[in-house]
Amino acid sequence: MIEYLTMAPVASIIFVLTLAMSLWAFSNPTAYARCILNPYEVSRGYRVYTVITSGLIHADWNHLFFNMFSYYFFAFRLETMIGHWQFGLLYFASMILADLPSIQKHKEDSWYNTLGASGAISAVVFSYILFLPKEPLGLIIIPTIGISAWIYGVLYLVYCHFASKHARDNINHDAHFFGAVCGIIITFALHHNIFNEFFAQF
Repeated sequence: MIEYLTMAPVASIIFVLTLAMSLWAFSNPTAYARCILNPYEVSRGYRVYTVITSGLIHADWNHLFFNMFSYYFFAFRLETMIGHWQFGLLYFASMILADLPSIQKHKEDSWYNTLGASGAISAVVFSYILFLPKEPLGLIIIPTIGISAWIYGVLYLVYCHFASKHARDNINHDAHFFGAVCGIIITFALHHNIFNEFFAQF
């Protein structure tokens, strides 16, 4: 843990904070209700702070595990490549921006709520892909089979776009998609030569 704190202090703090907030919300229904994002309320100026707090809590143990599993494999290394304050800016800016389309889309749906770090983590993954586009990424369902990171990125965006329009699950695919897009845009804003470096690796 000391090694991670030295190498990637911002990613380490976010990791611990997200775990702590999620565990607190699991055991405290009042805290859970106060932290979750409701687009109907936020679009009317109420509980605007939930664009942050909703990204620090999760629906259940599976939701928390899969998000933190992805975070663990990408975030710490990304911070060493992009910089400490840059990583923090990327993470929290994407957390907020990835929710804006959902707030607009569901601003009349008082029943709709959303939570989780998926938008911010998608941004982390796609920033990582820009730095290392040819690195093989294993699939969770078949971890021993790796595909190039850039191919994974394309498939991910296509899936999120399709799922947003057709899926009938409780997953906020819009946040995944726009989080990924934010990751690309913010990485470019922080590291202007990233696209040249990306294509130079092919």
